[in-house]
Amino acid sequence: MNTEATTYEAGAPARATRGPDAALRLRIVLVGTQHPGNIGSAARALKTMGLARLVLVAPEKSPNAESSALAAGADDVLEGAARHDTLAEAVADCRLVLGCTARSRRVALEELLPRDAATRAVATAAGGAEVALVFGRERTGLENEELQLCHAAVHIPANPDYSSLNLAAAVQVLAYELRLALLAGAAPAPPTEPRDPPASHAQLEGLFGQLAETLDEIDFHKGRAPESAMRKLRRLFLRADMDEREVRLLRGILSDAQRMAMLARRG
Repeated sequence: MNTEATTYEAGAPARATRGPDAALRLRIVLVGTQHPGNIGSAARALKTMGLARLVLVAPEKSPNAESSALAAGADDVLEGAARHDTLAEAVADCRLVLGCTARSRRVALEELLPRDAATRAVATAAGGAEVALVFGRERTGLENEELQLCHAAVHIPANPDYSSLNLAAAVQVLAYELRLALLAGAAPAPPTEPRDPPASHAQLEGLFGQLAETLDEIDFHKGRAPESAMRKLRRLFLRADMDEREVRLLRGILSDAQRMAMLARRG
């Protein structure tokens, strides 16, 4: 593989931006990467756009000499990449998780163009929250269970007659859009009233897990497959943009429902 490529200067405008603070809360997550070279190329893509947080989830092969060669000087990004065994661990503290994927009817998610996704991501990060943009495997992308962990999907509108886009190229597209949003100074929407801290991804997943258990215990599904109902309920609660106190309230209600279901079974 040819590791040489033309280097383009990324000139920064003189005006002040929100970049430094918001950029630190943006992470690019690569799930199950199959080719170490793509990890290096992704690191390069990030650094050219002023980003530094690369996260690897269960890569098939660890970064190697090919990764370093294709990083082309972005060794600090490559060496600083965090590693996790699962996507849930990698995004547990995130307020917003966007999955970059081809259009699919497998999991119904709101679909965003890269520019809209970047604007939302930077606005969320500028508000002090952690944000992840997630990329799947080179051949198969993200699995259904992984897409379920995302709040929305990002679709790059490539040529429909030849939509094959290299993983690192897809990362570069999103990194560029993030760069534009950072330079534009995307600001968070002002809250209408003081709020508790927004619920983290891990807290929401805890709620969804307890909700699934409760629905089983009260026989809500009545023999039907639970997946469809849970997908719809997940979307409903994600749209609600809940804070930590609201999640605790819902989990308290579910705990009482589980207790009553247990008493009913004993009776």
